[in-house]
Amino acid sequence: MGAEPENTLRSFRRAEREGLDGIELDLHLSKDGALVVMHDATVDRTTDGSGAIGDLTLDELRALDAGQGERIPVFEEVLAAVSPELPIQAEIKDARAARVLAGVLRERKLLDQVSVLSFHDDALREIHELLPEARTVLVAGRTGRDLVERARAVGSRLVSLELGKLCLDTVEDCRRAGIDVMAWTVNTPQELALARALGLTGAVTDLPGTKRMVEATAAPAEGTERAAGIGRLRRRRAW
Repeated sequence: MGAEPENTLRSFRRAEREGLDGIELDLHLSKDGALVVMHDATVDRTTDGSGAIGDLTLDELRALDAGQGERIPVFEEVLAAVSPELPIQAEIKDARAARVLAGVLRERKLLDQVSVLSFHDDALREIHELLPEARTVLVAGRTGRDLVERARAVGSRLVSLELGKLCLDTVEDCRRAGIDVMAWTVNTPQELALARALGLTGAVTDLPGTKRMVEATAAPAEGTERAAGIGRLRRRRAW
């Protein structure tokens, strides 16, 4: 979103062209049940329209300009727009989307490519129940003492946390439990330095140039590796 209209096919193609390690997108359900790719629950901020996604049909959503002439995509269009080798983190914003997403992942055999993220424990629990082999990622804005228990309860071996609220104790608690930690959002050298100091597995960025910053500042022994979000900060797999 720092370089292109967010959650659009244009932005995802740009991310792949720039060599980022994966893309992250956000999912809601339209009024008629389509898996709509958008961050907010309403279209007001990122389009020329207004109203809640859940109150609009896909045709009504399609009529909106999402920036530079881009249209609001559905999840299936993103799959077609990027390489099948590109990792995708699909974040469930609307918990109702969990069952629909699970169906798409099962029918299209996407479990090797797509990880499912959410702030909603119930949505991740439903995904885990419907698709026990799916990779789930717990997203949390707070880092309470119950974080490890919450991650285990929804089958997540990776958590995605807000960088500004992270501390080393939280990272170490997760690591002792066999849970990796990535963070959002890393856009500046200072934020990258903090992510490295915390020993994070990876990070999410708004800017395509962050990948080059990761590579330019990596110690020779560290290297980088493919990951969802942006380049690896440590040489290990997240899942």
